[in-house]
Amino acid sequence: MLIRRIARPMLSATFIARGVDALRSPKPAADAARPTLAMLSKLPPPVAPSAPPSAETVARITAAVQVGGGLLLATGRLPRLTSAALALSVLPGSLGAHKFWEEADPQRQADERRAFLTDVSLIGGLIIAAVDTEGKPSLGWRGRRAARRVSDTVSAALPVGGSTGGSLADSEVAEKIGHGLQAGSERGVELAHVARERGGELAEVARERATELAEVARARTPELAEAARERATELAHVARERAPEMTETARERGTELADVARTRVGRLRKR
Repeated sequence: MLIRRIARPMLSATFIARGVDALRSPKPAADAARPTLAMLSKLPPPVAPSAPPSAETVARITAAVQVGGGLLLATGRLPRLTSAALALSVLPGSLGAHKFWEEADPQRQADERRAFLTDVSLIGGLIIAAVDTEGKPSLGWRGRRAARRVSDTVSAALPVGGSTGGSLADSEVAEKIGHGLQAGSERGVELAHVARERGGELAEVARERATELAEVARARTPELAEAARERATELAHVARERAPEMTETARERGTELADVARTRVGRLRKR
């Protein structure tokens, strides 16, 4: 913990100084960012921005990121996020300001190469700081451990899981499930192939059958309506004749049910 408190301010000091200098005099930083922006503008439309920002704007944004990110990294706040942001802020200036391969003077070429490698080293240090979990388990390790726990739990719940202690993928039940899924997949492909071949034929048969049924329904509609009318009249006549009988039965049955209810209520009260 003490090493991180010392190393983070040392790593961020360069970026704070660069950001302050760029805010005071943005022209050198803008000149360094122009080649990078020119390279980005030559990329295809999905990658290249439709309205690329000016070099001065990029220089000011980069300077603000370097000052703010450097201060946060120096104080230990959001160290992983700020390290990643600072690493990205190095790219525009590094690619455009230190093109040592274009220098003809050997001394100038050596100086630019040295500055370029310094920026590359800074990016490497920032990448290490961005993935530093401070001794805590990473998200990948936590995910793999959670998946292993789920697999062990499911395996133990299966009939063969508790006795054999094997994983879910090695159990007999998992093998049967895999065979079933494979058979179902093959059957589905076969049915889809048959449906594709006979789809036109079935559609034509359905169209002809639908037309035939519609014609039959149209022809028999008056007959069905007349039968329904006669049946309704007959049912109404039967109901009218049996109404007194049904009323008397309901009255007798109601009296009997009332007596039974009264008797059971009395028993319940005695309890």
